[in-house]
Amino acid sequence: MKIIVDENNPCAEQAFSTLGEAIALPAAKITREALRDCEILACRSTIRVNADLLEGTAVRCVATATIGTDHFDTAYLDRAGIRWYSAPGCNADSVADYFTAALLSVAQTQGAALEGRTLGVVGCGNVGSRVARRALALGMRVLENDPPLARQTGDPRYRPLDDLFAADYITLHTPLTPEGPDPTHHLVNEAFLQRMRPGAVLVNTSRGAVLDGGSLKAALRDGWIAGAVLDVWEGEPSPDPELAELAFLATPHVAGHSFDGKVNGTMQIYRQVCEYLGREPAFDPAPLLPPPDVPEIVVDAAGRADEDVIREVVFTVYPIRNDDARFREAMALPGASERSAGFSALRTNYPRRREFSWTRVLVRNASERPLRKLRGLSFQAECAGIETAGKEKPHGR
Repeated sequence: MKIIVDENNPCAEQAFSTLGEAIALPAAKITREALRDCEILACRSTIRVNADLLEGTAVRCVATATIGTDHFDTAYLDRAGIRWYSAPGCNADSVADYFTAALLSVAQTQGAALEGRTLGVVGCGNVGSRVARRALALGMRVLENDPPLARQTGDPRYRPLDDLFAADYITLHTPLTPEGPDPTHHLVNEAFLQRMRPGAVLVNTSRGAVLDGGSLKAALRDGWIAGAVLDVWEGEPSPDPELAELAFLATPHVAGHSFDGKVNGTMQIYRQVCEYLGREPAFDPAPLLPPPDVPEIVVDAAGRADEDVIREVVFTVYPIRNDDARFREAMALPGASERSAGFSALRTNYPRRREFSWTRVLVRNASERPLRKLRGLSFQAECAGIETAGKEKPHGR
């Protein structure tokens, strides 16, 4: 059995080799001809999986190591009897790490603290729920909106969208749904943006078309809102360079691109394909994982605000402004084709980023409070050294 895997899925070639002849290819070379005698395709969102790609091939199962399936023509796959799978939640911690770094960066730019501010979360699934927990760890008040979950659970914590417009920050974590009871295509439009408070910041790490770029440009130019953090773009891989220029932070759809998130995605679809084939999973990625790039950080909390300590730790592990700077360089290229190629190259060649949970943080002169916050952000946080007089005694882990 021949299996084609996207080479940007870590460990995929080794995992799927337990099931057959696995061949890793770059996305650009995963063509109909390459798939002619292939039975299983393990891809990412950079590949449009439809009749144009699969008609006349032997493919009977496709799996994407990503949360979304916007790149799948699921109606065609169902008609053709081709099984398809995705990896919901695989990179949720990666996106939550990105969100944490982005919010800390924005707050620093604004000269404001996050503690005590209000966050509105639109979409509270795998990603949105983790983002909400990170915000609570930072001392923020969180308002959650998720109509499907509200109907399914009856839980009063899921608020109407109207309740979120007074929030200081609104973050989007919805799928792209063009129709049905809860359509999200251009959910964020002129009316939505004009209802946000003037000093608010919008964050979008979901799908580019969840917001209307033209309306957002007007909102940013005219001061309806204070700013935006944008990781996803309508028309990828050709984002609007003018919108990127207006954003507080702009990145090339990499919020979920942590190394660990990609490995999780690979393993999730590998196990699903094993089940489809009636085979027991026989691959463990642990021996292949590299050591964390930042295994340990020592930081001194004496005389410092919790948020300053947290910011130092977060930016050491994930210097998010580097992603922003590289993206802006690509968007400054002279032609649309060059910018598009630059966008794709940034995603394909994204530097390895490990998730916060791999880093141990030793905090000198710490009370329990910053330790508790760091743990809430998924770091392994412990007290080190002597506590500053007057601070509560830490308990450690």
